[in-house]
Amino acid sequence: MRNYHLIDDGDYILIALSGGKDCLCLLDLLAMRQRIFMPRFKIEAVHVRMENIAYETDTRYLEDFCRQRNVYLHVVNTSFDASTDKRKSPCFLCSWNRRKQMFNLAQELGCNKIALGHHMDDLIHTALMNECFQGRFDTMPVSLRMKKMPLTIIRPLCLCHESDIKAYAEQEGYRKQQKICPYEKESFRTDIQRIFQQMESLNPEARYSIWNALERDGKLIEG
Repeated sequence: MRNYHLIDDGDYILIALSGGKDCLCLLDLLAMRQRIFMPRFKIEAVHVRMENIAYETDTRYLEDFCRQRNVYLHVVNTSFDASTDKRKSPCFLCSWNRRKQMFNLAQELGCNKIALGHHMDDLIHTALMNECFQGRFDTMPVSLRMKKMPLTIIRPLCLCHESDIKAYAEQEGYRKQQKICPYEKESFRTDIQRIFQQMESLNPEARYSIWNALERDGKLIEG
């Protein structure tokens, strides 16, 4: 929050809550941080259910999780037709439609920011994927001001290691959601994760070298 000026006084933030450990941790920590006097900000959460994808989540658990932390949860139901665009994968179309619902709700509520649960490992993996497959060195920014709508995307867990989030989730007893998406399979991202693990075995400081390069090149803040 301090290093990248992610949250300011008066912010109204919508948290994307898929049900995984990362976004549960994000909501948990922001709910606690909200109780500190400065900066003063308001948070709500949204869970988007895709009606035509068999990806099951326990909505009642998510509602109870939010209620215990005094955070209002919006549950949005939507769907998409993969046959309308054969150029895009079902995974891309599903993700795009989920984001669209989040953007629409955030603007209806009057939010000025959307918080996503990506952590440091996610951002580094994305940087490596872009370098290997796209020929460019960049990643998902920790703060991205949208050009076509009055919203800023923030990633408050950007300095957190996935291993620490996993340990915290186990300590707090977060319930794992059932994942049976028909399109979920091994991907290039999975391969990159393995490669990054090998990089860290060679150099335990590898993540900080990559992170510093992203920061130095101005890839972490956009807009």
